[in-house]
Amino acid sequence: MADVIVVGCGPAGISAALYTARAGLGTLIVGKPGGALAKTEKIENYYGFAEPVSGRTLIENGLAQAKRVGAGFVEDEAVGLSWDEVFSVSTASAAVYRAPYVVLATGAQCRTPPIKGVSEFEGRGVSYCAVCDAFFYRKKNVAVLGAGSYALHEAETLLPVVASVTILTDGAEPAAEFPPEMKIEKRKIRELFGGKALEGVRFEDGTALKADGVFIAIGVAGSVDLARKIGAETNGSSITVGADRQTNVPGLYAAGDCTGGLLQISKSVCDGAVAGTSIVKAFHRRKP
Repeated sequence: MADVIVVGCGPAGISAALYTARAGLGTLIVGKPGGALAKTEKIENYYGFAEPVSGRTLIENGLAQAKRVGAGFVEDEAVGLSWDEVFSVSTASAAVYRAPYVVLATGAQCRTPPIKGVSEFEGRGVSYCAVCDAFFYRKKNVAVLGAGSYALHEAETLLPVVASVTILTDGAEPAAEFPPEMKIEKRKIRELFGGKALEGVRFEDGTALKADGVFIAIGVAGSVDLARKIGAETNGSSITVGADRQTNVPGLYAAGDCTGGLLQISKSVCDGAVAGTSIVKAFHRRKP
């Protein structure tokens, strides 16, 4: 078991890992290099580079630096977060990693798809967290909007509780192996419809699927998605943190773009440093 798990391998996560690993805490980074930063060709406003540097170079150099000071790295996608005496981070490969401290640092992601009715039915049939809301859909028919490992994880969480699960890929090809008891619907979605509560999904061809709930699980699980699973306070698309970057859940920290504010590398690095040093202090306070 590690002392600290950092979810995300961008500037915020690597910065946190550098501080915890250099302080002697067993640090494990879980993430897949990529995202918006990796696609940025030239960065000219980050301190210390006389010439423009690519985002991919920054990521690769950061990972190498973290490994050099002792941090471990697992290239995998985090899809779940839970707590039972310590935190457990589950991944797309079915691995589970445990630690008393976790830093969420997977950047900012827009989770709400541009489909009519999604925002309107949030809290009235549209959910972003299967482990949080599965209870409310016992013996009911639900759908999961997504096509990858994250959608599969949410669907598997729902399956033992609900009457049926339909995977809505919205025109995309499935990127995960969904079990046969889950129906896969690949047609494009026109809208979600209903009255006081969600009643179903209407496709572009005019036909409809009755559904009491739709769970949004597009792409990979972002920091906000993981925070919600464990009851951490969020504000829209951001995680609420204190000055030490700790959430309202003791031991759970968040850093970088997922906490809102200035979406810049310099701010992410600072957030990670604050989270890392805060964890080091908390770790030594709790030791007998």
